[in-house]
This record gives sequence, structure tokens and C-alpha cells, in this order.
Amino acid sequence: MNYVKSKMVPVHIAYGGLALFISLLNNVFLLFYVTTFLTVFEIDSTSFYIGETIFLVWNSINDPLFGWLSDHNVLENKSDASKDVTTTTVLKRINILSKVGPIYSACFLLFWFRFLPVWIQFSVALCLYDSFLTLVDLHHQALLADLAIEAKDRVKLNSYCSMFSAIGSVSVFLSFSLWRKDNLFPFQLFCVALALVVAVGFHVCCKSMKQYYLTTSIKKRDDAQPVSKQYKTSFTAMKKYTCQLYRHHNFLVFSVMNFLQVFHCHFNSNFFPLFIQNLLGHKISQEGGAALLGLSFLVPHINNLYFLQLCKRYGVYFIIKVLFMVKVSLALCMWHLGVSHWYLLCLFIMSNRIFTEGTCKLLNLVISDLVDEDYVKFKRSSPVSALVFGTAAFLSKPGQTLAPVLGSYLLYAQTGKSLFLKQSEPDAVYEESSDFSNGCFFVMVMVSIICGLLQLLVWKFFSLKEKYLQQVKNDRYYMEKGYHSNVI
Repeated sequence: MNYVKSKMVPVHIAYGGLALFISLLNNVFLLFYVTTFLTVFEIDSTSFYIGETIFLVWNSINDPLFGWLSDHNVLENKSDASKDVTTTTVLKRINILSKVGPIYSACFLLFWFRFLPVWIQFSVALCLYDSFLTLVDLHHQALLADLAIEAKDRVKLNSYCSMFSAIGSVSVFLSFSLWRKDNLFPFQLFCVALALVVAVGFHVCCKSMKQYYLTTSIKKRDDAQPVSKQYKTSFTAMKKYTCQLYRHHNFLVFSVMNFLQVFHCHFNSNFFPLFIQNLLGHKISQEGGAALLGLSFLVPHINNLYFLQLCKRYGVYFIIKVLFMVKVSLALCMWHLGVSHWYLLCLFIMSNRIFTEGTCKLLNLVISDLVDEDYVKFKRSSPVSALVFGTAAFLSKPGQTLAPVLGSYLLYAQTGKSLFLKQSEPDAVYEESSDFSNGCFFVMVMVSIICGLLQLLVWKFFSLKEKYLQQVKNDRYYMEKGYHSNVI
């Protein structure tokens, strides 16, 4: 096992703790940033779409950019051969997390306090928050591939992430109870307190992880095998890495599937309150809607603990395939039953989000396997974990921005009603009607069916599984022991 307990906090608990502090803020962001700018700050549709377009471009660029800045020395073979590069990489990632985490929590507050013209603040807040969220996510995810190689060890780390992320869902319940369009002050105080807790939490977790690796790095450096070095310029290394991506078949297949998954996850997050309000609002109370909303963030993390145990037994590839099949089957059944069975509709809305989010939370295991394959296939001197995670996000994360834009357009096309607040209608963002409810139902079900079918089709071409996957892991283990001499 490639990670052990530190004297302060066990490494796997500290790693899971980082997931807790990320989810505490990001859950509130996903749930309220669109609603706040639409109904409180009253952003117009033109400014909204321009801001989302700017966000789309930056959101796509910053993942590979930050990944390259983190791991380009490995591609250029500038790492010190006398040191254990894995330990050096882990320490570097922990240092970045300790510095960036408090800034991430500060940027979270930009969404809840009006201090600039709304059209400027929307773009600035989105880009700044996403920049530091990307840095935090990228290095936290990369540590999964750096801390452990064996599937069971990665499953353990991921299980702690799910456990702590489930605890992080408490911010959804609290924020929903405090958010009021006409009185945002209690919600703002809550967000400030939350940001302070997260800043302190990052400091404690990173200090614990760093303490362990500082005490063990000297021993690992003495045991490390030297590797040959062939220095390259940044341009040459980038050109070579880009060419290698085109030859990395499994990475390209995964990126297409992941794009669809990211889109569907954020579509569900952005429009879940709208679907609850318009499809179930006449049957359940406001408190019931709040409970469903909170459970939709909590249950996926708990359910993921079960999915991870299934992954140990059947493999990640098979479990993800089954989840796609379940998603399509449930959507087809709901399409056949229609909107009239409100109790079944309630179960579908919840299960759709639970299975979609459950799939999202397994994908880091797949990317970690792709890191192993990249390391072995191209004979790296060290795994380029952050760069692989960042490049995967570059090809798939635009789905996060497309979800609210395409979703609002599809709802307008189906219902004829705009989701943007009109100055002449301050309290009528959504008009209750059967046509609007039917339009919401159609969009929700068809997005699930189309995304699921396309993902099943693409996933058939993914070959990093079973015996081949085990061979890749064995090869990485031996390469890290120094049984290679001509590293490219």
C-alpha cells in the first residue's frame, strides 16, 4: 500500500477531508449561483449568455494549462534523478493545495455580495472561482493516482472521499433553509462562516499530509533508482505530448463519454429545483422540496460507497456500464408512464440524479487508470497525473457550461417561456401551467435517454479493463522500482 498514517491525521482521512471542504462550498455554488444572479441581482439574458460563454472558454483552457504548469518538468525530463520523483510530486501537490485552498474559499464569496455592475461581476466571479476550484480539484484528483497504484487502495481513498463528501452535503440543507430572495443577509453570513471553516480545514489537512511525506521523503530518495534524462524544450515536449494524446485510444474514448457525463450531471444540478417546483410543487410542501433537494446531494455520496464495493468485485468498467443501462431504462419507463404519476416522478427525479452523480464519482478511478496507462505506454520518468486529469477536463468540462445554456434554451423551445426575470414581472419567473410542466418533463427525460444511449455506444470502445488493466498496473509497479533505463 502506497499511503500510510501520519502522526497527526491518517493520510486517507486527510485526503478525504479535502473532499469534504471542496464539497461544502461547491454544493452551494452549484445550487444557488444561477438562481442568485437571475432573481436577486437580476442579470439580463444577454449578460448571462456572454458571461457563460467567457466561462466556457476559460473553463476549458485552465484545466490543461494548470496541468501543464504542474507536470511539464516531467515531460521535459528536468526532474532530479537522484530524488524519488513520486515523493517530490506528492509534496508539491500538497504545498499547492495548502496555498490555493484558502483563496478558493475567498472566491466563493464573490457570488453572494454585489460589488460590481452585475454583468461584470458575473464573469469575474465565475472565472476566479473556477480557476481556484480547478487548481484544488486537479491536484486533489491527481493525488489519487500518486498515492496509490493498486485498485483496492484507490477504492479506499475514493471511499473516504465519498464518506466526507456526504457529510459536506449538510451545507445544502442549511443553505436552502437560509436562502431568501428578498432577504439574502442570513444566507450571506452563512457563506462567510462556511468559507472560514473551509480555509482552516485546508490548512489542517495539508499540514497533516505534508508532515508525513516530509518524514519519509529522505528514506525514499536514498532508495530511488536513477533514470536517464533527455532534456527537451517546453514547445517540443508539448508537441510530443499532443501527438501522444492522439495515439492514446482509451483516453480519447473516455473523454467523449466524460463530456456527456459532465453535461448531464450539471444539467441535473442546475435545473433540479426547477423540476421539483414545477413537476411536484402541487403535491409536496416547500419543506418536502427542501428535503428532496438536500437528499439529492447526500444520497449519491452514500450510494457511491456501495458502488465502490461493487467495483472491487466486478471492475469499474462493468459498474459504469450497468449504471448507464439503468439510467436509460428508468428514463424510458418514465417516458411511457408520463407526468401524471407524481410519486413515480418523484422517485425518477431522485434516482436520475443519484445514478448520474454516482457515475461521476467513479470516473476519478478511471482517470487514475489512464494515468497508469499513459505512464507505461509512453515510458514517462514519472506519472503526469495532474496533466492527464487536466487534459481530460479540457475535453469534457465544457459540458458544465453548456448545461445551463443548452438547458435553458431547450426549456424555452419546449415551453415558450423564458427563465430570465423580466423587470415588469418581478415575481413571475416561472408561470405554473400544464404546458410548462409537460415541457420540463420532456426535456428532463429526453436528456437522460439521449445522454445514456450515446454513453453506452462510446463506452463499448474502452479497452482498459480486466487482464489488460492488471498488466498495466504491474508494468507501472516494476517501472517505479527502476526496471527501465531508456525513459523517453
